[in-house]
Amino acid sequence: MNTNAAFPVTKLIWSFVYLVFFPVILFVLAGDWRWIEGWLFSIIFLVMCFSTLLYLYFYDPDLLRERFGSPIQPTQKSWDKVLLSVFFVDFLLWFAIMPLDAKRFGWSPAFPFWLKAIGTVLLVLSIVMIFEALRENTFAAPVVKMQKERGQKVVSSGMYGVVRHPMYAGALLLFVAGPLLLGSAWGLIIGLVLIVTIAVRSIGEEAMLKQELEGYSDYMKRVKWRMIPFVF
Repeated sequence: MNTNAAFPVTKLIWSFVYLVFFPVILFVLAGDWRWIEGWLFSIIFLVMCFSTLLYLYFYDPDLLRERFGSPIQPTQKSWDKVLLSVFFVDFLLWFAIMPLDAKRFGWSPAFPFWLKAIGTVLLVLSIVMIFEALRENTFAAPVVKMQKERGQKVVSSGMYGVVRHPMYAGALLLFVAGPLLLGSAWGLIIGLVLIVTIAVRSIGEEAMLKQELEGYSDYMKRVKWRMIPFVF
């Protein structure tokens, strides 16, 4: 077990408190605290966040510090500062539009049960993929930069042997699964924008890694696909 006293437990606790606000916002916008799909989405979301935070706190505090870092950093690629800012705005819009659409105003037609069930399964799968990507790759910083001070190297184990960006692949599923579970066509549309943003970011990130990370070009030859096997 790799604990690190430099990372304060109070900060971890406050992170838990902060994360609870996301489901609260979801239900406030929905206007209905009895919304079953909202509860299911919230529980899965919180389990993912809490379990990931606890795992990183005990087993990879270096990565946890990276994940807590500012979204704008001095060594971050300049284009990523712009792209990540756009992504955050789109994400907040995606999160806000789904309860307004699916519950409060009902802009979308009612989604059938089987479609919501598929969304639930995909949501759980996306969480497993994101967690596994973080578990395998201690260099999974939230911004595009080189981490020479941490001895960054190519990671090809686990899901990184299937696709080069499994965390992005998990996020792709998340942005489809959430709207399907909650029943929001507008969420799917904005989710598509988020997916395109992630795809563009992966291209820019790999251009950096090919130039600055030893062995990454060979890794790209071994693992052909960025996020979706046989597609992209």
